[in-house]
Amino acid sequence: MRNIRGNFFRTVPIYLLGLFLLFSSGCTFLSVSLIPSVGPLQEKTVAGMGKDKILITDISGVISTNDEKSGLASLSEEPDILTRIKEELKMAARDKHMKAVILRINSPGGSVTASDMIYHEIERFKEDTGMKVIACIMDLGASGGYYVAVSADKIIAHPTAVTGSIGVIMLNVSIEGLLQKIGVKDATIKTGEHKDMGSPLKTMTEEERKIFQGVLDTMYERFLAVIVKNRNKNGLDLKELKSLADGRIYTAQQAVEHKLVDQIGYLDDAILLAKKEAELTEARVVIYHRPGAYKNNIYSKLTGPHAINLVNFDLRTFVRSGTPSFMYLWAP
Repeated sequence: MRNIRGNFFRTVPIYLLGLFLLFSSGCTFLSVSLIPSVGPLQEKTVAGMGKDKILITDISGVISTNDEKSGLASLSEEPDILTRIKEELKMAARDKHMKAVILRINSPGGSVTASDMIYHEIERFKEDTGMKVIACIMDLGASGGYYVAVSADKIIAHPTAVTGSIGVIMLNVSIEGLLQKIGVKDATIKTGEHKDMGSPLKTMTEEERKIFQGVLDTMYERFLAVIVKNRNKNGLDLKELKSLADGRIYTAQQAVEHKLVDQIGYLDDAILLAKKEAELTEARVVIYHRPGAYKNNIYSKLTGPHAINLVNFDLRTFVRSGTPSFMYLWAP
């Protein structure tokens, strides 16, 4: 037994030294990544036939960019929604057989900037390619989700869809009262009276509230201008829109009556409308997806199965570090 134990303790250092020399010499044979890499987009036909194509792309979940993600959600290498939409539109623009795009929307909205950037990318895509774009609101197309939808030439809402929530919200918290209870006092040093406005460490003053309200009002006016620009052809003017845009949500039927959407229908109807708008008798319906994703029909989700995202939406994402966040978001 003593010999065995002695041989063991003499042999282990030799093995450890060998491993050290192996890896330090640059001869590494194994590389392990806990986060799977993301491959380029691939095209998959999910319905129809013919050489002409109609692309279905997803606008789903909270609309944000990668720098707005935190915690477990950030472990995924899956591109954020803005990056993916840009990539898909660029790929579609290069395809001479692509004739129309359907935005499959299921989103409560998101950040003001991310929503506006996606809207801008779709508008520019339409100008550059002349392709028709149809928005199909599934469960939810509220606030920023609706902001993106109005970039389309026509909007269809699923019979049970919810839309509207036109407006801006600033997510902010104050923990001053809690800090006072535990004996912590704000000792911020600043160069101007309003430099720390919105800080969670102090109560917002009336003047600061007015300043923030002015910023929100400007963003709200932009929201209204975008809607009027795209829905004016349907008879929706600014005066009527303002009476609708108090943040409330609408059913699909109410949205049609108020000219916020064009018709009620299903995804199949959106495909038929896309064919009609593009003057096609037949077309293949395609989606773009990452390698390894199983897609076999028009309802298949576009996000690959490798994404590590255990939290769909965490309010802390948008109020991290106490920074006020301006949102086109339905956040009841």
